[in-house]
Amino acid sequence: MKLPIVHHPAYTADIPENHRFPMRKYAGVAQWLKETDPHGGLYEFHEPTPISRENLLRVHAKDYVDQVLCCQVPRAIAREIGFPMNESVSFRAQCATGGSLLTAMLALEHGIACNTAGGSHHARIAQGAGFCVFNDVAVAVRTVQTMRMASRVLIIDLDVHQGDGTADIFAHDASVFTLSIHSEKNYPVRKRASTLDVPLRDGMEDDEYLTILEETLKSVLATFKADLVFFNAGVDPHHEDRLGRLALSDDGLRKREDLVFRMVRNAGIPMAGVLGGGYSFDLGLLVSRHAILYQTAAKYL
Repeated sequence: MKLPIVHHPAYTADIPENHRFPMRKYAGVAQWLKETDPHGGLYEFHEPTPISRENLLRVHAKDYVDQVLCCQVPRAIAREIGFPMNESVSFRAQCATGGSLLTAMLALEHGIACNTAGGSHHARIAQGAGFCVFNDVAVAVRTVQTMRMASRVLIIDLDVHQGDGTADIFAHDASVFTLSIHSEKNYPVRKRASTLDVPLRDGMEDDEYLTILEETLKSVLATFKADLVFFNAGVDPHHEDRLGRLALSDDGLRKREDLVFRMVRNAGIPMAGVLGGGYSFDLGLLVSRHAILYQTAAKYL
């Protein structure tokens, strides 16, 4: 069986070349996947449709949704997001959110699926922040719940930054368990309480990180019975990442992904992977780190 991969060309939005966000990584990941699977035996690509306004309103405030769709986001909010809020950025957010919804639906059908974007976990109900326009995972979760495809959802967020927007959105919802394992002193300054937060000290390396992760997942999977798991596989905990404060190696990231997939799939739960954060000046190295998610996922189909 081929791993379902969700990708859209619009994931690469039109922003200035010198922008500090590595927008080209999305196309780079898709290209890497195709080049390493020349005969098409490992991956099956699916192109999502842009998320509907109706589905966005399941999570986000009406005024904010309409501001993004009309490209009329107030300057203060656009600054907090960090992108020029043009048509390309707006359409990218719609496609990436539609992509995470399609990824969830494919995961529920096939057991595992991955998006080549997604993980915009700083977007809150009333606005975006931190390079996140819409909270794609939250919108996907709310939509599959509304469609009665899943009832209880576990979100495993291993991006180096705390998933404050996701935590805020599901703060009073017992049907969604938000787990954030992140750098304690990193962005955002003001954290929001997840169902379970595991803040980590600066400079933590592979062995200690993996021990904490395994113990945490063992406890969460034993106590929260999920119908679907979303995995935010940000690679910014890497020691070379310019926005991270942890010290994982490439091998540590590979072991991390393997641990998460093995434990979740052994529990028999469908799993949707999203790309998450990763900020390196070397695009090739960044793409190769993100690619670990798909390499690992394909092993657990």
